[in-house]
Amino acid sequence: MSGSDIKKIVLAYSGGLDTSIILKWLQDTYGCEVVTFTADLGQGEELEPARQKAEMLGIKEIFIEDLREEFVRDYVFPMFRANAVYEGIYLLGTSIARPLISKRQVEIAAATGADAVCHGATGKGNDQVRFELSYYALNPDIKVVAPWREWDLSSREKLISYAEHNQISVPKDKRGEAPFSVDANLLHTSSEGKVLEDPAQPCPDYVYQRTVAPEDAPDTPTEITVGFKAGDAVSINGEDMSPATLLEKLNELGGANGIGRLDLVENRFVGMKSRGVYETPGGTILLAAHRGIESITLDRGAAHLKDELMPRYAELIYNGFWFSPEREMLQAAIDASQTHVTGEVTLKLYKGSVNVSARQSPYSLYSEAHVTFEEDAVYDQKDAEGFIRLNALRLKLLGRRNS
Repeated sequence: MSGSDIKKIVLAYSGGLDTSIILKWLQDTYGCEVVTFTADLGQGEELEPARQKAEMLGIKEIFIEDLREEFVRDYVFPMFRANAVYEGIYLLGTSIARPLISKRQVEIAAATGADAVCHGATGKGNDQVRFELSYYALNPDIKVVAPWREWDLSSREKLISYAEHNQISVPKDKRGEAPFSVDANLLHTSSEGKVLEDPAQPCPDYVYQRTVAPEDAPDTPTEITVGFKAGDAVSINGEDMSPATLLEKLNELGGANGIGRLDLVENRFVGMKSRGVYETPGGTILLAAHRGIESITLDRGAAHLKDELMPRYAELIYNGFWFSPEREMLQAAIDASQTHVTGEVTLKLYKGSVNVSARQSPYSLYSEAHVTFEEDAVYDQKDAEGFIRLNALRLKLLGRRNS
């Protein structure tokens, strides 16, 4: 794509070294105006320095937005209604953040008259796919710039040399080989690369940033109660909270109890396997709590169908298809199941584990009268004989044939 093809670019800008280099490279390569967009998704970093760095590089239109509530309310919570986990254990913390960033980039492009967007994802990973599928779904005519697929800055040494040549400050810890890369938001922290690239080597303790080691967690359990309304968490210990505030509190409780660590070798959408170390303390508690309230409020058929749909739903998010019609169709089915998923779940947090100890709901389908071991007047145990005979009929016919 030639520079003359593009008039104005909206860059997803963190303010870090890599995206600062990208910002300067865009100016040099495309010779056009650049708009920066920095999203606060709860990564826990001060964002004002991003504004200052953008101003130093001559940027006139700078967008810094607090998207924490929107992120949890419109992306994290819908995903947790589905109990979504990728490959059985990954809670999709990085994946679910990309659609929102992409959406705001496209919206800012429309508002500022930009005809292109730019991300800083490499050509080896999943994020390039997630960003670009979202861009094109929201604006089919948008132009996309992916520097890591275009430039010749193929090593850390070349990046630092480019930065120094263009008077971009290089922090001391960036001059050597970076120990690992980190991506963070309110749902999780993801660490990948460098010291983590050999899956045969244990993850060093210093990689973990949000959680204490389970063995160092308190020796007494922490008991909490999470309240739900129509499938979404709304309170902790009886205190109503906004979505982002609630997740932040669960992160605090989970992190202090060593909950939510995951060392995973996963299958990337682009084809290779990669090793990631994730910390999702609040999300791990939220998943257990949500399944706990569903256990008494969802009919068996609905619950089992949800579990069948979940891997497909999780894969769509992982692969970047949040804005696809199939994800929206699945979301509609999942949301329809959540109407009566209301009530409270009590959990015990202890040295890396989270366990449901009690659950209650005004819409509970649990009938103590039916399941009691004592004498009852609502269930005739003789009915089970006919039920078993009918279900056994085909097995008996098969058995006779095969013998």
